[in-house]
Amino acid sequence: MFNKTCIVISGPTAAGKTKLSLQLAEYFKTDIISADSRQCYRELNIGVAKPTASDLLKIKHYFISTHSIQEEMNAGRFETYALQSVAEIFEQHNIAIMVGGTGLYIKAFCKGMDDMPEVKEEVRQRVRQQYETIGISWLQEMLRQHDPVFYSKGEMQNPQRMMRALEVKLSSGKSILALHSLPQKQREFSVINIGMELPRKAIYHNINERVDSMMNEGLLEEATALYPYRHLNALQTVGYTELFDYIDGKCTIQEAVDTIKKNTRHYAKRQLTWFKRDESIHWFAPDDVKNIIDFIEERTHTKQHHAC
Repeated sequence: MFNKTCIVISGPTAAGKTKLSLQLAEYFKTDIISADSRQCYRELNIGVAKPTASDLLKIKHYFISTHSIQEEMNAGRFETYALQSVAEIFEQHNIAIMVGGTGLYIKAFCKGMDDMPEVKEEVRQRVRQQYETIGISWLQEMLRQHDPVFYSKGEMQNPQRMMRALEVKLSSGKSILALHSLPQKQREFSVINIGMELPRKAIYHNINERVDSMMNEGLLEEATALYPYRHLNALQTVGYTELFDYIDGKCTIQEAVDTIKKNTRHYAKRQLTWFKRDESIHWFAPDDVKNIIDFIEERTHTKQHHAC
């Protein structure tokens, strides 16, 4: 029986997670931990849809603009950071809020990360160079040969996850998915999982509007300033890579914007697939705030929590 609870809000991009997290933080008078693998970077702003400056002044946020793009960030490091942050919040409050769309980070926080084997530097460099030269088809073929488990069940359209899986397999001989399925760690707090769900058409409409808004706010200028760092892992991100192609003269600006929208739609679809596999998530429409609050209060008062 725990008397501390973390409300975890997840779901696809552009589904209304940030707005709900602010409403709940205000209602429960508590702080928010971001579970977004890109919002933590100080140098990325417009393209990662951070909360506004006024929202950040109103509600304390953790893991927003806390790291540099020069720093390597992963789910294991996030787990350590988020557990320290939630402990800090629980010193003042009985409820904390986590919000984000990076499924692996949320899983690490709720269930713990397995101790990942060390990746050999020469393996990492070889994999990254080959991917840069040949592309995703090379990654797919290498995983088919070396890690059939990931090839059949992993995210085979996500180059970052694919490179990580291949690096782990070539360095340790173990599939990263086998490592992810080890017994989960127990937490000293309860978790209530809330998922944001919108019809696909509405998500796509929101994505298109958001991308247009980002371009109007100066995303191209932001990408241009970051262009010298485009090789960094933090910049292998939808919204930036497409504009780097435009800067390189590989496409027109309109083609780059259309590709951002298309790739963001694909990303939202992958996120939804990931979260729908988690049976502990209770799905709501983003504007169903009253029912969400009732649902949380019912569970926090009765202590009938479900681990995520």
